[in-house]
This record gives sequence, C-alpha cells and structure tokens, in this order.
Amino acid sequence: MFQGETAITIDDKGRLAIPTAYRDVVARECDNRLVLTYNPFDAGSLYLYPYAVWEGVRDKINALPRTRSTNRTLQLKLVGAAMVVEPDGNGRIGIPASQRNTVGIERKAVLVGMGDKFELWSEQAHQAQIRQTLSDADMDGDDLVGLQL
Repeated sequence: MFQGETAITIDDKGRLAIPTAYRDVVARECDNRLVLTYNPFDAGSLYLYPYAVWEGVRDKINALPRTRSTNRTLQLKLVGAAMVVEPDGNGRIGIPASQRNTVGIERKAVLVGMGDKFELWSEQAHQAQIRQTLSDADMDGDDLVGLQL
C-alpha cells in the first residue's frame, strides 16, 4: 500500500527518483514495472500504477462501450497514454516531456501514495488541490454516511 506525500525533484533528463521507502516494494511486488499515464479527473497530475494493478484497470476501461464520449475520453487518457517504466539501478524513472508539459510538471513535483497507485502532481497543482476545502454540499452523498474522519 502506498501512502504519504513526498516532494520530488525532476532532473534535467526528466527523471524522478522513487523514494527509498518504496523501492523494495516496487521491485518485489510490482516486478520493478510501473505504468505511467494521465489522471483523467484532475489536471496537473499523472497516475503511476504497479503493473499488475494497471492490467485490471486497463481491461475494465477497454471493456467500456466506445459509443459514449466519457468512455472514449477515459480510454484515451488512461490507456492511450500509458507507458511502462522501469526504475534504473538508482531507482529513477523517466517521465516523458509530453506528459510533463501537459500536466505542468517542471523541476518540483509531489509524489502522493494513494493506496494502490501513486499520483505525481506538479507542485503548483498539488498546492492548489490541497488548499481546496470541502463544503457541506460536497458531503451530501450517501457514500459518505457514517464516515468518521
């Protein structure tokens, strides 16, 4: 399980170093393979899935009917942009310039553990997201009934 946030620096070659606390987990439980793709819900971030988790996500998204615009958008942003990345001997992975530029990741980024995956945020987008607060209207859904925070 991935959790917590880590400030990350992207080097001149577009690489980030996976935090040392996760390197063994990525090597052992992810077979040293991660999948990098867009976050379709929030501008300013990318998803970084363990390969085995990604396969299930990919298959479910590809099974959606392509007749709906929302499904096609999910397929484009998640499956169409997905690429397998493998950490090098120093635990670094390359982030393509096209993806970095699209989400606004420059030198400073934030890697956030979200349970089954990481989210890689531009520093500015992450700060803006964290500064947002939930209102009472946001909490009206039945899926939050009984949630103790």
